[in-house]
Amino acid sequence: MKKVILSAVILLGTMSIHANVLPVSEDSNTTVIVQSEYTEVAADAVPAAVKTALQTAYPGAKLEKAFVNEKKEYKLDISVGDQKATVYSDVNGNWLKI
Repeated sequence: MKKVILSAVILLGTMSIHANVLPVSEDSNTTVIVQSEYTEVAADAVPAAVKTALQTAYPGAKLEKAFVNEKKEYKLDISVGDQKATVYSDVNGNWLKI
């Protein structure tokens, strides 16, 4: 009788070990964002179209720093009054959403 009870305990014990296994999700999505490197340029190197678009969209804005990447997209650090912002533009003065 002891052997039957011991066998039942061992059998139930091994079954409970397998019951605790959690399912592992095989689906995993990885998103990689490649950010273009910007290099700083002088404010004089910014095209006139970009400067005009800046003054039209943000009257009284002061260009603090300008950066450009290999696709001729401009990152502009500006200040309007006491507020600071970063805006992005292409070479033709069209605003980019990044």
